[in-house]
Amino acid sequence: MAFSNRHLYEQCKHYPYIENREHSYYRWFTCGFLHADWFHLFLNLFVLWQFGFAIEGIYKVQFGFIIGGILFLVVYFLILVLSNVPTYFKHKYNPTYASIGASGAISGILFIYVLYYPTRLLYLFGMIPLPGFAMAILYLIYSRWASRNAQDHIDHDAHYYGAVIGLVIGIIIKYLL
Repeated sequence: MAFSNRHLYEQCKHYPYIENREHSYYRWFTCGFLHADWFHLFLNLFVLWQFGFAIEGIYKVQFGFIIGGILFLVVYFLILVLSNVPTYFKHKYNPTYASIGASGAISGILFIYVLYYPTRLLYLFGMIPLPGFAMAILYLIYSRWASRNAQDHIDHDAHYYGAVIGLVIGIIIKYLL
C-alpha cells in the first residue's frame, strides 16, 4: 500500500530524528513492511523464503508445531525491532536520515540458518560457492565497512546488527532453551 500512499510511507519509515522528537518508536517495527520498490520487496521475500522455512521448521520440531511457529515470528520481529536501535542512536540528531525495509530481520534469520548449517554452501552473487560460516564472516566485514564508508542510502547498520542479534538469539534458542 505504501508504494502508492506517500503519507503512509512517511508515517511508517524508520526516521530516527522524528522518532527522537515524537517518541514514535513504533517505526522500528513498521519500517520492516516498507520497501523501496518491487525488486527490494522480492529480494527480501526470496531470502526469507530460502532460509526462513528451514529455521521455522527447526523450531517446530524442537518446540512443537504451534509454539515453534510462534517462536519463529517472535524471533523475526524481535530482530526487526532490535536491528533498528543502533541506527536510531547513530542518526537521532540527523534530520536527513531515514530507512526502510526488512533487511535487518532477514540478515538475522540468515545468521540463525548459518548457526545451524555452518558448512552448507551459500552462493555469493548467486555464483560463487562458500560455506555458510565464510559467507557470514564476509557479510559482517562488508556490512561494517559499508556502514562507515558507503554512500548508497542503505542501512548497513541494520544489516550488521540484525545479523549479530540473530546470531545471539539463535545461540540462546539452540543452546539454552
